Amino acid sequence: MRQVVSWVGSACVGFVRACVVVIVSMVVPAVWAVAVAWGIWWGAGNPWSWVAPVVVAGVGTFGLSRPVCRMFRFLVARWTGTVIPDGYRQAEPVMRMSTGFWWNGFSYERTRRDALMDQRWRIWWSDPAVRRDLRFTGIAPLTAGVIAAVPPAGVAAAAGGFSQPSLSAHLVGGFGLLAAIASAPYAWRAVEPVAARFLRASPAMVLAARVDELTAQRADTTVAQAAEIRRIERDLHDGAQARLVGLGLSLATAEKLMETDPDQARALMREARAGATTSLAELRELVKGINPPVLNDRGLIDAVRALALDSPLEAAVTADVSLRLDPPIESAAYFGIAELLTNAVKHAHATRARISFARDGTGLVVDVEDDGRGGASVRADGGLAGLRRRLAAFDGTLEITSPAGGPTRVRIVVPCESS
Repeated sequence: MRQVVSWVGSACVGFVRACVVVIVSMVVPAVWAVAVAWGIWWGAGNPWSWVAPVVVAGVGTFGLSRPVCRMFRFLVARWTGTVIPDGYRQAEPVMRMSTGFWWNGFSYERTRRDALMDQRWRIWWSDPAVRRDLRFTGIAPLTAGVIAAVPPAGVAAAAGGFSQPSLSAHLVGGFGLLAAIASAPYAWRAVEPVAARFLRASPAMVLAARVDELTAQRADTTVAQAAEIRRIERDLHDGAQARLVGLGLSLATAEKLMETDPDQARALMREARAGATTSLAELRELVKGINPPVLNDRGLIDAVRALALDSPLEAAVTADVSLRLDPPIESAAYFGIAELLTNAVKHAHATRARISFARDGTGLVVDVEDDGRGGASVRADGGLAGLRRRLAAFDGTLEITSPAGGPTRVRIVVPCESS
């Protein structure tokens, strides 16, 4: 009995899904059919009567191809769990130059609206995904659409056959009903292989997207390096350099006062010694901000434990494995964790934090959780966006879950090999 109930439920769900696949796959062919019917009604013998229907069919095809493909991806992900990346080219930010013109990555425009419109059209015409979507709108009705049409066609044949009094019509209706019931649980499943085969990004599109990603990462790295150099120069100029200049002046003055006023000279020497100690501490702090010595000596996990001890939070560090990574990856993960702890204190007003290290099949996984007030988000000009860009240089990812009221959970994943 349970098997019968399960079969009936599967058949009902499959029939509904098959109808949905037929409707979605036939949207563009329906536009073509309307255009043909319009041309015939207007006058098939007059060649000029086909201009408007052809324009309608073309505009409708181009305008509906992307929504139809997105609907197919949504259905496949919803029904089967298979996620098919769209592979569409992403627009770069439109920037206003010092001349007053707007740069959209292709040309300069006088207004931001013109720059966005020009960028949109250029990306649309040059994106290979547009041609892929147009191809799929022609393939889907002849593949997944035809197979999914079997259950609705069987039901229609059954309804038409049983409405007629003749025996042959009843036989046709019976065969139609049998075909609908037998194929309903399976007919819609053809949408997954068809969509996965024809909607996935081509190797050329994947390569182009990777080149664009690497170009953006290189630009971000260059900007980050320039900002870091300016920070180091500013810290040296305002801190250690100024103290060393004062130290030199104090020593020069003490040298002149050695014979005339020894007490004053000794006082200046004591001040110079204190200034030298302070300058040395500032230089050590600066070096620690560039590359912490504990990170080189003891590795990432012990360096984070030392960082947790210095943090005002009650931070716990757990690690299932001991690992040593390449120095650039360790440095990126270390400073990323340091920034997350700083944000937890400064913005979330957290009191406790938990940091855990683990390994998965591809690389390092770091989870940072705090008990703050939550509400953290990635803004284009924020620190989290900068951290995500720095991790992207190593193909790393940053995932944030921060509901209002907390807690905030951040996961850092960096593909790598450890020794």
